[in-house]
Amino acid sequence: MGNFYNHFKKVCKHKYWVGYYCFKAGIPWRGIKHDMSKFSPIEFLESVKYYQGNRSPIDRCKEVNGWSKAWQHHKGRNDHHYEYFIDDFDHGGKPLKMPPECAIEMLCDYLGAGRAYSGDSFSYADELEWWKKKTQNPLAMHPVTKMFINFELTKIAKAETSKDFNLKKLLNNKQLRWEYAVCEGIWRSTKCSII
Repeated sequence: MGNFYNHFKKVCKHKYWVGYYCFKAGIPWRGIKHDMSKFSPIEFLESVKYYQGNRSPIDRCKEVNGWSKAWQHHKGRNDHHYEYFIDDFDHGGKPLKMPPECAIEMLCDYLGAGRAYSGDSFSYADELEWWKKKTQNPLAMHPVTKMFINFELTKIAKAETSKDFNLKKLLNNKQLRWEYAVCEGIWRSTKCSII
């Protein structure tokens, strides 16, 4: 029963922080509906079984079983995961560029997960370090989306030490969408120069 309550509390804490960042980023509805599938029996019960408190129970389930039924369910219903945007599996899989609002929610999801799991020791610099470790291995993420997340986490981590740190300004929706478009432009021009 302890894992049931603790997992429920962790999901709510995660949803709170993702909502916090989504509201700052101008996508409040995405923050409100974020990860609602985690309360479905298929996701919730598996997560209770593999709950550890300091990381995603899905990761633990994958270590034990080689896959996670909860993850298969979750990533197929939540377009804020880059794995949702992979197609052409018969030919090895092709990452697709995420729409800007999905990529912005993914950024908020990463920040919210960092807050939920790190608690009082959370820092944007640590979140950037987590991202750098994550990207040391190949990701099936579209280069534009990857460039955008890298840019945003770096920008926020650098600004964190500033005395006039303003998260709402850093997560301004118009600015984020413009920066996503810039990342796409850089990717397109690089791709064209290679050809």
